[in-house]
Amino acid sequence: MRRSRITAYVTSLLLASGLALTGATATQAQAATGGYVALGDSYSSGVGAGSYISSSGSCDRSTNAYPYLWNAAHSPSSFSFLACSGATTDDVLSGQLGTLSSSTALVSVTIGGNDAGFADVMTTCVTSSDSTCLSRISTAQAYVDSTLPGKLDAVYDAIRAKAPNAKVVVLGYPRFYKLGTTCLGLSATKRSAINNAADYIDTAIAKRAADHGFTYGDVRATFSGHEICSGSSWLHSVNWLDITESYHPTAAGQSGGYLPVLTSNA
Repeated sequence: MRRSRITAYVTSLLLASGLALTGATATQAQAATGGYVALGDSYSSGVGAGSYISSSGSCDRSTNAYPYLWNAAHSPSSFSFLACSGATTDDVLSGQLGTLSSSTALVSVTIGGNDAGFADVMTTCVTSSDSTCLSRISTAQAYVDSTLPGKLDAVYDAIRAKAPNAKVVVLGYPRFYKLGTTCLGLSATKRSAINNAADYIDTAIAKRAADHGFTYGDVRATFSGHEICSGSSWLHSVNWLDITESYHPTAAGQSGGYLPVLTSNA
């Protein structure tokens, strides 16, 4: 997600609370014979996973991110790592499709969360009342219903046009919170609503992916038991050492949550 929004979120939090709170299958082997292009937002670039590639600048691409790990394990003929922190569907269309071609064998992408206002949803829910949080989530869900499908269609159409022979794996987003346990900072109402919002956007993304003949990779199962408040979280809550990493997968979330899903679907 975009650095400035995460910074604003943490600033709001501090002001509001004052608290310091698998073996390759035949399909995979075929994918590895051609090029691999990794597109998308911060969940694909690896924000939160550390070990950032200096040349990637503010895109914060990590050598611990699932695209980088898949490339290292499968050695495709070429690897183009274009996912970027803060990316929206428009950013993918304008700046991430240049290396796609008829020789591209595999494309992975996470996109849509920034379009739907993820950072603002989290800021609102952390710093405001339950009712205000629920209202902001309702607004985001209305966007997911009315506008996001067309945005995703534009991205998916462009990917298919530029990479007609590629296997395209669209990955979703994890649920953020483990429910039914004590968790500092957010009410059970907010945590449940945020999880429901993740389910809501995942459902929309999965439908658009299926309608384009793409494979949808659901990461909610692999992250189950590793949500925030689980005691074994693969997601950052507020990371005081690097606040831009807040609410993103850790290195373990990339390798244990995202990589197996790409590997099983590539």
